[in-house]
Amino acid sequence: MKEKKDVLILAIESSCDETAAAVVKNGREVLSNVISSQIELHKLYGGVVPEIASRKHIEKINQVIEEALKEADIKLDDCDAIGVTYGPGLVGALLVGVAEAKAIAYAKDLPLVGVHHIEGHISANYIENKELKPPFICLVVSGGHTHLVCVKDYGEYEIIGRTRDDAAGEAFDKVARAIGLGYPGGPKIDKLSKEGNADAIAFPKAHVEDGPYDFSFSGVKSSVLNYINGCKMKGDDYSCADIAASFQKAVTEVLVENAMRAVKEYGMDKLAIAGGVASNSTLRAAMEKACEENNIRFFHPSPIYCTDNAAMIGVAAYYEYEKGVRHGWDLNAVPNLKLGER
Repeated sequence: MKEKKDVLILAIESSCDETAAAVVKNGREVLSNVISSQIELHKLYGGVVPEIASRKHIEKINQVIEEALKEADIKLDDCDAIGVTYGPGLVGALLVGVAEAKAIAYAKDLPLVGVHHIEGHISANYIENKELKPPFICLVVSGGHTHLVCVKDYGEYEIIGRTRDDAAGEAFDKVARAIGLGYPGGPKIDKLSKEGNADAIAFPKAHVEDGPYDFSFSGVKSSVLNYINGCKMKGDDYSCADIAASFQKAVTEVLVENAMRAVKEYGMDKLAIAGGVASNSTLRAAMEKACEENNIRFFHPSPIYCTDNAAMIGVAAYYEYEKGVRHGWDLNAVPNLKLGER
């Protein structure tokens, strides 16, 4: 029997403020994963400035790809396909990656595979968990998205819950700004909360009546802002660490409760988490505990694969490539691309 040839995917990710390239072998082995972050630049503005992000991607993208190929010890001619994030994200930022991927694919006569950014986050779980295979439930929590997804097969998804307003990461950023922590808020709240009392303030946990798996975080965010304003008006002192810990607890409990409900009602025995907020230590510990108590296997990527990176895009692109998905030269950036759309 003829041995199956290794498939090498060069992947590009530029949906927000990270310029990233990676080489992934056979969908599970990362040969290189290069990320050029713009966090220091956007810190000055308290959040990502789209025009600056796009300009930086243009400056960095060739350099990052060259580094990824060098680190993987391969040439462009060794690649079997080019994978690229084409949505959702910032339109200008996405366009840089898509244009670069199309140029390389055209010049080298390689197949082009467009990847959904959220599919990339879900696929990050396959890198270190070689035994993980669909079906399973995945909770995607990031700055722009909070989704509960039923992963039916590779590349086949059903969104069963989503946020009705702010994404979890967005709420973290806004609360961090309110207590003077700055951007990015998630890691800073995670760190400060360790010094606080999570039971000090009872912030509300929103449950959406007509959507048992849906989320709403604008209420808890507003509650934090009202609490701070109330203290200031009365001249009372308040503890930023207690606010961080109590807010984080309210968000975490809702995420865990909805995820557990979904796993049970869908008859699954596997739960994965993905996205930037998936590296939050309180959320991980709470999920781990809940999964243990309910006899559910828990999967999560290392922090490096939780934030935006190209390795996860390479993994997703591999499974799309194997299914025969190919995109033409008309592939475009789709800033509000829905999961499951082609």
